[in-house]
Amino acid sequence: MVIRLLFQRTFFARLLIATAFSAFQPQALAQNDSAATNILSLADARRVAFQRNWDLLAAKSGIDAAQAQLIVAKEFPNPTFSYSTAKISSHENSTPLGNGLWSRSYDTIFAVNQLIEIGGKRRDRKTSAEAGITGARARFYDARRLLDQGVTKAYVAALLAGENARILNESAAMLHHEVAIAQARLKAGDISDSDEKQIENNADVFELQAKSAESAAVQARITVEILLGESQPKGIWTPVETLAQMSVTAPQSGDSKTNALRPDVLAAQADLSQSKSDLKLQKAMRIPDPTFSFLVEHNPPGGGPPEDTVGIGVSFPLPLWNWNRGEIKTAQATVDKNALALAKVRAQAAADIASAQSEFQEASARLGCYQNQILPKSQKVRESVAFAYEKGGSSLVDLLEAERADNDARLATAQAMADATSAVADLKAAVEVVNSPNAIQ
Repeated sequence: MVIRLLFQRTFFARLLIATAFSAFQPQALAQNDSAATNILSLADARRVAFQRNWDLLAAKSGIDAAQAQLIVAKEFPNPTFSYSTAKISSHENSTPLGNGLWSRSYDTIFAVNQLIEIGGKRRDRKTSAEAGITGARARFYDARRLLDQGVTKAYVAALLAGENARILNESAAMLHHEVAIAQARLKAGDISDSDEKQIENNADVFELQAKSAESAAVQARITVEILLGESQPKGIWTPVETLAQMSVTAPQSGDSKTNALRPDVLAAQADLSQSKSDLKLQKAMRIPDPTFSFLVEHNPPGGGPPEDTVGIGVSFPLPLWNWNRGEIKTAQATVDKNALALAKVRAQAAADIASAQSEFQEASARLGCYQNQILPKSQKVRESVAFAYEKGGSSLVDLLEAERADNDARLATAQAMADATSAVADLKAAVEVVNSPNAIQ
């Protein structure tokens, strides 16, 4: 019976452990590498980055630290308790009440002291802490804005590197097809052996460039994984989108009033507000804070003063030599520095929009030119020259030049796609604002 009972307990314990493991397993899988399925979309990359990016998590912890400072600012100073005994000697201190500890003729004093801040110090300290929370939240939103921009551009760079590898592999395959034709023409005596070798060499060059582009693609994917907070980035995932599928539509640009709601501008405003509160606090520190005391003195009977007495007192430092001038000057310098920083951030916000708009206009115009003019013409020329070379109506130089021109046009088109998409990300980051100022209060 005992053996059966132990077996049942062991069985249920194992069942409980297995159930708990199965319950926590999906969560553990959810926290594995984002590339576990070897497929990653831009939307998923953004989502994972917002959850796991180290810099964003650090910015979020800054909000907690600022909230802790507000708790500190709201707290009152603790009272102090003191106990003292006088008239202690080796002589007999007994009284008619006896020789006990409480009956002896010791002079015992119990006191409670409480510091009271005046001059609005506590109010200024709370205002400064609240501005610190506003600045920390604004910096969190700004870190999120820059992270979104960085993930998008890194993802586009990975797409571009992969597209370059694909284009170079296609160019190598086309030249290998021409190599087969050249070998047939060589047997027929239409071309020389050096012509056939030259086509092979150009095909091999494209293959080597493709391998280099594939290595660059792995490095670009690793860069994306670092932004996603991967502990062991390897770059083995495959992107879902292609460059042709990425949006190249510019977002609405903001005006000067809208720029005031950009997170970095709001953070600079909060820093200036906090430094002004700190300056007021340092000026208020010139006013001495009183400390009130309440004391009880115990005097056992035996002649002299009454048995017990109660007293009150107040003390404060005399502002004779130290007027807190150094701290006030330091706080004033911080205010001036933060005012300049705010002006700089506002100018930088306007410059970011202007620069991103110019970048997008140039990249989109260049992309349209490549897609609508240069690329179709280069493809048509390559096809015509390749057909003519197969029929013996074109020279080797013309064939290789047409292949190189078409390869360069396709690479340049891919680069224009990437530049236009990156410019959209830059413009989006430049005009991104907080929906409401109350969101960071």
